[in-house]
Amino acid sequence: MIRDTSHQDQVLAAPSSRIPRRKLLLLAGAVALLAAGYLLLKGWSSSEHSISAARLRIGEVTRGTLVRDAAVNGRIVAAVSPTLYSTSTSTVELKVHAGDTVKKGQVLAVLESPDLADELKKEQTLFNELQAEVARQQILARKQKLAAQREADTAEIDRVSAQRTLQRYESVSTDGIIAKIDMQKARDAVAAADIRARHTKQAAELEGDNVALELKTKTAQMERQKLSLANAQRRVDELTVRAPVDGFIGTLSVANRSVVQANTPLMTLVDLSQLEVELEVPETYVNDLGLGMTVEIEVAGVKTKGKLSALSPEVVKNQVLARVRFDQQPEGVRQNQRVSARLLIDEKHNVLMVPRGPFVESEGGRFVYLVQDGIAVRTPVQLGATSVAAVEIVNGLKQGDKIVVAGTESFENAKRVSINK
Repeated sequence: MIRDTSHQDQVLAAPSSRIPRRKLLLLAGAVALLAAGYLLLKGWSSSEHSISAARLRIGEVTRGTLVRDAAVNGRIVAAVSPTLYSTSTSTVELKVHAGDTVKKGQVLAVLESPDLADELKKEQTLFNELQAEVARQQILARKQKLAAQREADTAEIDRVSAQRTLQRYESVSTDGIIAKIDMQKARDAVAAADIRARHTKQAAELEGDNVALELKTKTAQMERQKLSLANAQRRVDELTVRAPVDGFIGTLSVANRSVVQANTPLMTLVDLSQLEVELEVPETYVNDLGLGMTVEIEVAGVKTKGKLSALSPEVVKNQVLARVRFDQQPEGVRQNQRVSARLLIDEKHNVLMVPRGPFVESEGGRFVYLVQDGIAVRTPVQLGATSVAAVEIVNGLKQGDKIVVAGTESFENAKRVSINK
């Protein structure tokens, strides 16, 4: 008979050090879990929301130079775009088509006006008549002067003859040959000759002044007619419409061989050598703009500079049109080409600033979310000047602080937001 093995079993005692070590490890793990849970619960309890850091953009407060500017769009326009008009009622014969490139002085159109042609012929005929009249008056003046001079010379000869006769009488008067009455007559003849000579000389001078005045009058009439002729010739010359500048034909306002009235627009010429930029500036920037302000312009990837030359007084759809003149016009630009520009309004040195983001428009820029130990804390701030890339911090932050510049739209104005890695 086989007995059980109970008499072979032996109870062994467990090592005294193994049980406390296991308990110690379990206790340490529990403590760690409790601590982590406490910290996590503490963070959750102090934060109203939790958001992933990947959905945010963090910016650091730095100190430097802030260039206050504004980014706007615009287009290339012609600074010189003259419109040509008809000068009188006429028939138009066009010599160009829309889009044609023309040179200065090139004939663009010819206006046919029979009335102006007839007027020019009349003025020319009248001018020729006055020219002949002036020439005739010159001849007449010389004849009248010659006749007056002849009379004066004859009177002088008579005076000299009477004087000589008197001298002969005086030389023999002592001999008693000449009667006293003859002597007296000789003396009277000399006096009469002197008077006649003096009067004819004065008459010759007056006649010379008279013919000179008449000639001057005729000459003035001829000069006046010459001006009328030049004016008629100018009006006829204006019937040939020529290009005032180099450029191309923008638009044709009339059809070929059509009859137009005076001052009717014929065509528009675009001068490509003088182009400007027309910018659409938001109304909020207008008070800070001034003529002569520097503008950075980017045309087809090429950057250049210009000066603000004009500012419209009218606001249309919350925008104001501004004109910018190139410092040096780049090559290859075209009319109506779209451009982007940057208005350099102001420059501030040694200021606190942070990269610009949607937070500027959030709550009017009065609050930002300051990042501290993984928590975004809603903090009041005072913003200053703004630019395309940066914003001035006047009060509320210090250099080195980090704030959420983008992604705060989901914070719902919470005071504290937990940021998860």
